Amino acid sequence: MPSATLPTLSRSEIELHNTAKSCYVTLGNNVYDVTDFLDSHPGGADLVLEYAGKDVADILKDEASHTHSDTAYEVLDDSLVGFVASEKATNGSAVNGNAANGKVKEEEEEEELRYDSKGRPIHPKTGMSCEEDLSKDTDLDSDYKTYKFLDLNRPLFGQIWYGGFDKEFYLEQVHRPRHYRGGESAPLFGNFLEPLTKTAWWVIPTVWAPPVAYGVYLASQGFENGWRQASFYVAGYCIWSLLEYILHRFLFHLDYYLPNNRVGITMHFLLHGIHHYLPMDKYRLVMPPTLFIVLATPFWKLAHTIFYWDWNVATTVFCGGITGYILYDMTHYFLHHQNLPLWYKQLKKYHLAHHFLDYENGFGVTSPFWDTIFGTPLPMVTNVKAN
Repeated sequence: MPSATLPTLSRSEIELHNTAKSCYVTLGNNVYDVTDFLDSHPGGADLVLEYAGKDVADILKDEASHTHSDTAYEVLDDSLVGFVASEKATNGSAVNGNAANGKVKEEEEEEELRYDSKGRPIHPKTGMSCEEDLSKDTDLDSDYKTYKFLDLNRPLFGQIWYGGFDKEFYLEQVHRPRHYRGGESAPLFGNFLEPLTKTAWWVIPTVWAPPVAYGVYLASQGFENGWRQASFYVAGYCIWSLLEYILHRFLFHLDYYLPNNRVGITMHFLLHGIHHYLPMDKYRLVMPPTLFIVLATPFWKLAHTIFYWDWNVATTVFCGGITGYILYDMTHYFLHHQNLPLWYKQLKKYHLAHHFLDYENGFGVTSPFWDTIFGTPLPMVTNVKAN
């Protein structure tokens, strides 16, 4: 299966692939290698070779010549190997000076929008057109050869730390999702530390639900009215929903203010970058308990500073917030990896679009409410290019 991040080819390069040994065709801005399909073509290989190195849009629509079924387009989808380079990129005017990183900087606002064979727009920031692309295996060797970023065959930490990537190139690449061997976890350290980097989703409620229940029980001793405690508990949950948005937008996506050095880039990668780079990794999705303790400790102190007059109120609010976190991490996992009830499917679609469509918007995971309030909702694309 082709990589979800593919190279661009000039028209002259495509035209060279015009033989039975290497047969490329284009459809719009997409490039397909149909060499393996030649012998299987119902009309024979010669009919395909007539269009080798050329665009097949007209012949596919020509019902007088031959009616093509949906299967023909499915064959093309499986044969996608790249995109047609714009004249600007071909002439080299978009090449960034950071050639050592293999970076080609495109002027996206001037670039012609690309579409897949089903008419869905391919988004230039991610190289993807739909949520299904997130689960397409990346060709590991081709991806590294093309982008000169990370070799997924080797431990990632050392490559990030010693790679010498500048911030702009790093952010461009880390937000172009890859998929590692059917959803397995790519090696991060490649040694005894590896198990510490993985957390199963069920660890979160197992570790945190008992302390939350115990905290609520202890705090209940200071409340004469159970409804009063419940109101503070719900308040804590609501505060978490805002914190979820703030942390995701201003900490996990600290892109603009990210220090342009290996310490900042490595910290970003470990905290959240690896999730955008490999979004369907089941074991690097929820937050490891040790990291959550580090992040939660200041909020424990903050709750007891704000509600300094009553330890029971502060503890109840904090426990409500931790409940919100537990539901957030579980929801986040299920949005990526589970078939959900009807009322959750739209939320799943919304969040996965944050990965394949626009990582600079859509920071709400359990709800898009705060995105709407603060003007960062995702522009959900539902239309496709007309035939």
